[in-house]
Amino acid sequence: MNTTSPVLLLIYNRPAHTEQVMAQLREAEPPKLFVAADGPRTDQPDDAERCERARDVATHVDWDCNVHTLFRDENLGCKKAVSSAITWFFDHVEEGIILEDDCVPHCTFFPYCSHLLERYRGDERVMVVSGNNFQPARRSYDASYYFSAYSHCWGWATWKQSWEHYNGDLETWSELREKEWLQGWLGSEAIAQYWKSIFDRVARGDIDSWAYAWTFSCWTQHGLSVLPSKNLVTNIGFGAHATHTNAKDGETGHLSTYPMLFPMEDPANVVRNYAADEYTAHSHFGIKTGLRRWVDRHTPELIKRAARSIIGGSYGY
Repeated sequence: MNTTSPVLLLIYNRPAHTEQVMAQLREAEPPKLFVAADGPRTDQPDDAERCERARDVATHVDWDCNVHTLFRDENLGCKKAVSSAITWFFDHVEEGIILEDDCVPHCTFFPYCSHLLERYRGDERVMVVSGNNFQPARRSYDASYYFSAYSHCWGWATWKQSWEHYNGDLETWSELREKEWLQGWLGSEAIAQYWKSIFDRVARGDIDSWAYAWTFSCWTQHGLSVLPSKNLVTNIGFGAHATHTNAKDGETGHLSTYPMLFPMEDPANVVRNYAADEYTAHSHFGIKTGLRRWVDRHTPELIKRAARSIIGGSYGY
């Protein structure tokens, strides 16, 4: 399905992964394609050749398209390479879709993003359009998407006006960390403590992540993310050449994709889905909230009580 939105493709040294994403881009035929590539690492003998092959794959465009490239000679690392590439992208466009070389979207991801980029253009309450849904299959929705605090970035879209809030060095964190702002935004002391630890490490430079800095930037603006009612992107980047993902990430990254149905149904109100965010905090980030702690602590007792009830012929407590 074609898209009218420009696309930024972030690549590095994985030509086979890049080809899978390019196959989907050929179906979507974006009118503008921006390709940004970090430079090879000097301590990896095969990096230069792999980076060159990935660049060849990403620029092999056989549809009517304006192609722009930003190819680094030196390795900048994940945080600087990605964030500077996104800034470069928005030096040229007002809004667009962002894909990394291991994020393979369903073909309906592109019109989904285009619809939402148009619908929430200029709406400062919404800062991200994500293609990810990590919720349990049984969860029901009132529309084609919902609103979340979490800006999942395995295939996403945003606007220049939103990206202008990107605070890569978390300059304001030292002031905000002593306030109750984070707990007030997230609604849980346990979740706030988890993210306080993350932001501390990012601010110290212990984590080379643009994504955590982007999450912080969105939250300081009380910006919400749009997440689809079904997963639209699968992450194939788990393996020998992965840098920032691990086996646990693969549990959500390898989720199947499903088609978005059109015309899309928009929610009646821009209201965050707290139940979905609670599930994300526990299942995706491993945070034990108050309810989850209680369940974990009482699980042995609950199992015994359930067993006695079942033996007694009743499923009640």
